[in-house]
Amino acid sequence: MMHPPETAEDGVTFDLEKVIAELRGEERYKRDGHVARTLVRTPDLRLVVMVLRAGASIAEHRASVTTSVHVVQGQIRMNLPDGPVELTEGRLLILAADLPHDVHADLDSAFLLTLGWNGAEK
Repeated sequence: MMHPPETAEDGVTFDLEKVIAELRGEERYKRDGHVARTLVRTPDLRLVVMVLRAGASIAEHRASVTTSVHVVQGQIRMNLPDGPVELTEGRLLILAADLPHDVHADLDSAFLLTLGWNGAEK
């Protein structure tokens, strides 16, 4: 089910456990082993929840803005230029803009991405 991103004009709250459960019920998660939902998109910020099934990976990529990765459930491994970083539940990683990385779920996992937003991307 498509959920448009929220704005933050009047404040907005989310039940991450509920969002994660909904994402795990989506056909794309069942088919591909991962799915994401943008929760908030404003001119200067983007929040995205991602869920990955154990063993699923996201190929190397980069974000053009500074990004944080906060693991909410499970355990992921991110391969960075200086080597792998293991992130367990409650751990937070900050990535500089344009830092190449991939993601691998060692366990069924969910994480919150917080991305700076330069307004030029769509």
